[in-house]
Amino acid sequence: MRLRGQHGIFNKVKATDMSRLARDCLCLLLSLSLALSAALYPSPALAWGEFTLKDEKELGEKFNVLIRSRMPLVQDAEIVSYVQDIVDRLSKSMPRQPFPFTVSVIRHNAVNAFACPGGYIFVHTGLILSMDHEAEVAGVIAHEMAHVTQRHLASRIENSQYISILSVLGVLAGALMGGSAQAATMAGSMAAGQAAMLNYSRADEREADQVGMNYLSKSGYSPKGMVGAFQILSRRQWLLGGNLPSYLSTHPALAERVRDMEVRVSRLSERDRDRKGDDTRFLRVQALVRARYADVEPALQAFAKQMQGQYRCMALMGMGILCSRQNRVKDASTYFESALSCNPNDELIVREAGSFHYLKGNKSLGGDLLRKAVSMNSNDTYALYYHARNLSETGQTDQAVDYAQRVLRKEPEDPELHELLARLYSDKRKMFEANLHMAYSALYSNDKNRVKMFHDKAKGFAVSVQEKQTLERFEQRYKERKEFW
Repeated sequence: MRLRGQHGIFNKVKATDMSRLARDCLCLLLSLSLALSAALYPSPALAWGEFTLKDEKELGEKFNVLIRSRMPLVQDAEIVSYVQDIVDRLSKSMPRQPFPFTVSVIRHNAVNAFACPGGYIFVHTGLILSMDHEAEVAGVIAHEMAHVTQRHLASRIENSQYISILSVLGVLAGALMGGSAQAATMAGSMAAGQAAMLNYSRADEREADQVGMNYLSKSGYSPKGMVGAFQILSRRQWLLGGNLPSYLSTHPALAERVRDMEVRVSRLSERDRDRKGDDTRFLRVQALVRARYADVEPALQAFAKQMQGQYRCMALMGMGILCSRQNRVKDASTYFESALSCNPNDELIVREAGSFHYLKGNKSLGGDLLRKAVSMNSNDTYALYYHARNLSETGQTDQAVDYAQRVLRKEPEDPELHELLARLYSDKRKMFEANLHMAYSALYSNDKNRVKMFHDKAKGFAVSVQEKQTLERFEQRYKERKEFW
């Protein structure tokens, strides 16, 4: 879901509301999953030794749908692909895994990351903002990935004689995201017992620290990254829903684990111990995350400190985005102009300035900058999306459809993108496609009434075999999502 009005509406959710949103979502997930388990799983339990890779894959897929349908996600490929690249780099240092690791970034200021069976990784924007180096972000992610590769959760589920896949989903969300005790209490003693069963043990945490550090070092990062990350976490003690993230709250105590990590690092060769990293891309992505998703006042202070340094161009861009969020259009325009003068060939600055001017009504300048951004980076879905919108408003419908479809291949769950495609196909008098994309837009906005309305309309226009097959694929996505409504 994109930010309307040039970064102005914080995805319709203020930053100060995020913790309450997370708590409400978590409680809803938990109570819903418990209520649905008996109906959806006639077989009441997974017996000892029967939690297979197939079961793990099913649990992971359902958990992924559950989180993606309930938590606010970042759709900007500049951010998501960066985190995915970290995960891919770490993956190369691991033994062959039965599942690929897939990343989602949650718009939330908690310093948190978690992974679930099946290889799904979730990183909060707060983690990116709180770290000083890429190796530290990678250190936290490596720790979470180690829990998956060592099958810690999978083994605990496997050793439980009476638990269904769906009944554990809400508890799993609580255990991984923080706040599991509060959520389990609300759901009753059954959930509380399951939550206790799912908690990582002392041995699990130590193994994740050790294996994760191996992954970190073997992938070319400094092993000090994990030490630094956990030191930052220990100092800040950020809370999520009144409880610490799992890797902070689990015994052994964090300070003790940091000391163990420092001893391990001291035993490494000087070459491995003092490996230097390149933080250029990390700092660019961090600037974008800070400008778009952080609370305004701390972000303003951070960019003010960078104005005289080597990251001045990014700071000017960040100030432009922040002023736009505050609807200070004149100030934002001045900052974007300065950012472009500072580095006219920075694709990130060009696209942000282009989308700002386009959304604020200067379609000519905005369109020129967006075309330049697309030519500089043809994989930038953010620039492609706004370029498609600009093309649609100048009557270039076929070209707009082509660009929007390119975005769709990378961001298939963006409701605003589907709404744009619906308008474009309506202009082309392709009513099946128009109504189908409106149905997708409603689906990914969790608007069940509009889903039914547009699904019925699309069904009425489905004539060819291909259209009917396309509709069946939508109905499968609908079936997956509506389990959690």
